[in-house]
Amino acid sequence: MLGRLNHVAIAVKDAEKAAEIYGAAFGAEISAAVPLPEHGVITVFVTLPNTKIEFIQPLGKASPIAKFLERNADGGIHHICYDVPDIIAARDRLIAEGARVLGDGVPRIGAHGKPVLFLHPKDFSGALVEIEQA
Repeated sequence: MLGRLNHVAIAVKDAEKAAEIYGAAFGAEISAAVPLPEHGVITVFVTLPNTKIEFIQPLGKASPIAKFLERNADGGIHHICYDVPDIIAARDRLIAEGARVLGDGVPRIGAHGKPVLFLHPKDFSGALVEIEQA
């Protein structure tokens, strides 16, 4: 059911500046900044040979990332994302195994233009997990 690691998301105050640091240090490809109002974030992706790093910054005061940065002023790892071949089948199996899906359980379109869901961190050793339709 679980596919490859899609990305690790790091919450920061300035996604473009953070991505530039990775680009300079690792010679990585950096995407353009993309606002995602429906998620309350601006994203910038750094592509590495085996995965991506997603830098997320708050988009507006109601952003869940703004709240995260209030608690973690220097930023930090926000979530990890895994590919799944069928997001609905993965959701149903995870729920049957006792995992909690955040929100209403209906996938929303994420930063890659594909359906995503988030899983409660208390069910995954404290890590917020995102699953994305591969």
